[in-house]
Amino acid sequence: MSISGPVRRPSLVIRMRRYWFLYLLFVPVIVYYLVFRYYPIFLQGILAFKQYKLSSGIWGSPWVGFDNFTYVFARPDFYNVLENTIVISLLRIAFGFFPPIVLAILLFDLRSSWLRRVSQTILYIPHFFSWVIIYGIVFAMFSNTGMVNQLIMGIGGSEQNFLMAPEWFRPLIVGSGIWKEIGWGTIIYLAALTGIDPSIYEAAKVDGAGPLQRIRHITLPGIRPVVVFLFTLSLGSVLNAGVEQILLFYSPATYEVGDIIDTFVFRQGLNQLQYSMATAVGLFQSVIGLILILSANWLAKRYAGTGIW
Repeated sequence: MSISGPVRRPSLVIRMRRYWFLYLLFVPVIVYYLVFRYYPIFLQGILAFKQYKLSSGIWGSPWVGFDNFTYVFARPDFYNVLENTIVISLLRIAFGFFPPIVLAILLFDLRSSWLRRVSQTILYIPHFFSWVIIYGIVFAMFSNTGMVNQLIMGIGGSEQNFLMAPEWFRPLIVGSGIWKEIGWGTIIYLAALTGIDPSIYEAAKVDGAGPLQRIRHITLPGIRPVVVFLFTLSLGSVLNAGVEQILLFYSPATYEVGDIIDTFVFRQGLNQLQYSMATAVGLFQSVIGLILILSANWLAKRYAGTGIW
C-alpha cells in the first residue's frame, strides 16, 4: 500500500487560468473600492501635507509638509478639544458598553417568548429615532419648563438649567446615547448567546448550578469573543465622540466641556475653509485609532486568548 504525500494546491496563476471567468467577476468590485474607497483615503493623506487652494485643486496646491500638523498642535484650544473627546468617549465606553451585555443575558433568560419579543421591540425603537428627535425628547424632559424641572419644583426644589449648564452636558450626552443604543446593542450579544449549545445549560442545571453560576461559567465564556471584538472596536473610536449628537446638544455655554475634535474640524474646515488643517486632524484621528485597535487586539490575544484577527 502506497502512502501519498500531502496534496499540493495549484498555484494562483494556474487557478486564475482555470477559473478566469470567476476572477473576472471581481474586477468591477475591485475597481469600485479602488476608486471610491482607497483613492479618497490616498487623497486625504496628500491633502494633509498641502496648503489647499480652491483654484488649484489638491494636486496643484503647494506642498507644506508638516506645517498643518504643527499649526494644529500649537493651538492651545486643540488640547482642550482633545481632552473633551477622550473624556466623552471613555464615559460612553465605561457606562455604555456593559449594559447591553446585561440586558441581552436578561432577555435570553426570559421564559416567555411573547414577553421577550415585546421587550425587544420597545428597546429597539429608540435606535431608529434620529438625533434630532432624541434632542427634542431630551429638551422636553430637561428644559427649564420640562418635566424634570416641574417635578423638582413640585417637591420644593429650585429650577435647574440642565441644557445650558456645563456640569450637566456630559451626563446628558452619555445618558441619551445609552438610552438610544442600548437595545440595538443587545442584538449581537443575543445572536452570540443563541450559538451556545443548550445542552450545556441543561447539564449545568442537573449538576445543581444556579443562574449566576451558569452565567459565570457558560454564558460569559461563550460570548467572550464577541465582547472582545466589540470592545476592541470601541477603543479604536475613542477619538470619535459622536459629532451629530454633539452638534445638536452643545451651545456656546458648553463649548468648554462639549467641543470635540469633530466639531472643531467642522468649524475650522467648513466654516473657515481651512480644508488642509481639517484633513490633518482627520488623519491624526485615523492614525491614533489604528494604533489603538492594533494595541487592543494584541492585548486581547495575549491576556484573553482571542482577538479580531
